[in-house]
Amino acid sequence: MLCAGRLGGLGSRAAPLWPGRAGSRGLGARIRARGVSTSWFPVGAAFNVKPQGRRLDLFGERRGLFGVPELSAPEGFRVAQENALRKADLLVERVCSVAPGPQTVLIFDELSDSLCRVADLADFVKIAHPEPAFREAAEEACTSIGTAVEKLNTNVELYRSLQKLLADKKLVDSLDPETRRVAELFMFDFEISGIHLDKEKRKRAVDLNVKILDLSNTFLMGTNFPNKIEKHLLPEHIRQNFVVAGNHVIVDGLHAESPDDLVREAAYKIFLYPNAGQLRCLEELLSNRDLLAKLVGYSTYSHRALQGTIAQSPETVMQFLEKLSEKLSERTIRDFEMIRGMKMKLNPQNSELMPWDPPYYSGVIRAERYNIEPSLYCPFFSLGACMEGLNTLFGRLLGITLYAEQPAKGEVWCEGVRKLAVVHESEGLLGYIYCDFFQRAGKPHQDCHFTIRGGRLKEDGDYQLPVVVLMLNLPHPSRNLPTLLTPGMMENLFHEMGHAMHSMLGRTRYQHVTGTRCPTDFAEVPSILMEYFANDHRVVSQFARHYQTGQSLPKNMVSRLCESKKVGAAADMQLQVFYAALDQIYHGKHPLTASTTDILRETQEKFYGLPYVPNTAWQLRFSHLVGYGAKYYSYLMSRAVASMVWKECFRRDPFNSTNF
Repeated sequence: MLCAGRLGGLGSRAAPLWPGRAGSRGLGARIRARGVSTSWFPVGAAFNVKPQGRRLDLFGERRGLFGVPELSAPEGFRVAQENALRKADLLVERVCSVAPGPQTVLIFDELSDSLCRVADLADFVKIAHPEPAFREAAEEACTSIGTAVEKLNTNVELYRSLQKLLADKKLVDSLDPETRRVAELFMFDFEISGIHLDKEKRKRAVDLNVKILDLSNTFLMGTNFPNKIEKHLLPEHIRQNFVVAGNHVIVDGLHAESPDDLVREAAYKIFLYPNAGQLRCLEELLSNRDLLAKLVGYSTYSHRALQGTIAQSPETVMQFLEKLSEKLSERTIRDFEMIRGMKMKLNPQNSELMPWDPPYYSGVIRAERYNIEPSLYCPFFSLGACMEGLNTLFGRLLGITLYAEQPAKGEVWCEGVRKLAVVHESEGLLGYIYCDFFQRAGKPHQDCHFTIRGGRLKEDGDYQLPVVVLMLNLPHPSRNLPTLLTPGMMENLFHEMGHAMHSMLGRTRYQHVTGTRCPTDFAEVPSILMEYFANDHRVVSQFARHYQTGQSLPKNMVSRLCESKKVGAAADMQLQVFYAALDQIYHGKHPLTASTTDILRETQEKFYGLPYVPNTAWQLRFSHLVGYGAKYYSYLMSRAVASMVWKECFRRDPFNSTNF
């Protein structure tokens, strides 16, 4: 699409388990280095203290969100989108009148950038801003820009301006490889949007895309809605584990780590109880995706979505998943037997293994076998220590330092948000990471990475710095206690920071292909690679320090923690295979052979092994169906690639910078 594919809240870690020195692409000589700022301060200290807030400033200038002047108030989104659309009109007129050549691609990329800079920012604000007025204004901007993008993707005159370039072999041969590749990607976006259709069908394609965008937003919001049940239907002794509101109990998650089997069972059955509206929304979303794919010439939506990926086709994906499932089969059975044995030991009256059991009992086995009770580790994993650990790792591998910077008034959407400057030892400032790490009411529970602005080389020789947001859900620090992370939270932090560094270091001339704007089945490689660093005792021992005494995490505790990660690993991966297969079937041949819930049950039995629970519909919580529709397998393929990179480049020495 003209507005580049975005790896946002939907491009975070794989879906949670049931009850989860890179080059500058040769630009260094052309990009003027950004200098060091005296307002930066050490990153660790910024995260281990409770923010004090600003002094009362009645007269200081208020900047907009992310420093965008228009966004000091919700009404500014309308101004920003109108400015972007006006600029887009001028750029369309310009590219259609210019002689075909490299300038054509530069104008296309500027057109893409002008729209993405509003759409990407609005994509984040509409789900993360605590004020409803900002969220509503951002959603309107998303719809407006999204509609404009779909119209541009079927604009025949715009298409012909690019076609003239790519049809001229002499001109194409004169393009450098990066420019040629970007031109081909823009042409590909036209083709899958139905540019070859007649006028009436092109309009139909635009209408379908706009409807899909609306359904996607509705479904995504519904994946996070809590369910409620009348209070008297729950045993009194477990009600305190949930939010009680009048005569109802509110369940907003799976409570997968609860030690009480009944709490986990109740949460699973209530939270996953099917919502009729959400079910209709999913069915409409899948149906309209299929209609769009067929309209533009593909047999299924999956065939359309996988064009341009590493896998290329749904047949290749299913072969990959079936082969992986076969390889995992024996190990998964052993994992389930081990987990079942632990459940029988602790709860002999009810020892049948159910979908809400593996995360909890795997944790019990890890704690018992390796003595890794999370509470023993948390004091060594203060958020500040973990951020300093990342800083050290990036410094040794990439020559990069993270500095905290005080945001301007109005620049951030919540007081607890920290702003980091990413600075390279020779190239200077590379970009900014906004860290929205702490819990708040109404905030989505999923850990996410959002691109706010992509990097690109501007005409004046400056490099447009990338801006991203990392969103986690960590407890707030207090006056006397920093935020302490469990080992799992620490691994999540490393994963999401992998996305952020991909955005900082994937420096390209064109924003259309910058950072995480790459084939989806490669986009998770840097983030999964960071998980390997988070689970290596040589890396962990560099930063794990007790927040009170400064004592290093004992070596035997580090080793036990890293070894414990292998417990239940096959069953965990088998679950991801099930999710990926379900995604492929939903986006395969239509009409579907059964309801989405019946397909869930059948696929679960084939690819996972634990029984389906009647009157549940996990697919209605599967938020990745929006951003990763037909591409959920990407997590597994990226994991395979990351594993190869780790073994080849870092297993002997995780600090070996010669591999970059």
